[in-house]
Amino acid sequence: MSNIVFDETFKIVGIDVDGKIYDKVSRIDAKGEDGITDMVLDINSEIYPVFVNKLYRMVLSRTLDLGGSDNHPEGKTISLADKFEYIMHGLLYKVAEESSKVAVYISFGGLQLKLCSAPLNMSKFKLDQRLFLLLRKI
Repeated sequence: MSNIVFDETFKIVGIDVDGKIYDKVSRIDAKGEDGITDMVLDINSEIYPVFVNKLYRMVLSRTLDLGGSDNHPEGKTISLADKFEYIMHGLLYKVAEESSKVAVYISFGGLQLKLCSAPLNMSKFKLDQRLFLLLRKI
């Protein structure tokens, strides 16, 4: 069973479109390459600046371990984190139907993610699930 719950490439279409509220945080609006997925994500823009019209791969995973286990011989862990530039850990606190899509809401210690897509794309999400968000520029 794969630990990856969601994997999509997004194009940033807006940054802080409603104005900047915090100095070190930006809210990004992004559209998935699949044409049906939308994302609104708060990120620490001081440590990971993002840019409009650039492509980013975003993965949501239950674990960072590529093998899916927490038991490894010393020094043998292969981490999903090695392939990404920005990582957060959070809790899925809400699942809602919006029009013909499903929206999930995840809190990463105050930074928020709202991800909307077709119900089939969102079937692996469960309420109170702990997830890692991994992001990298393509």
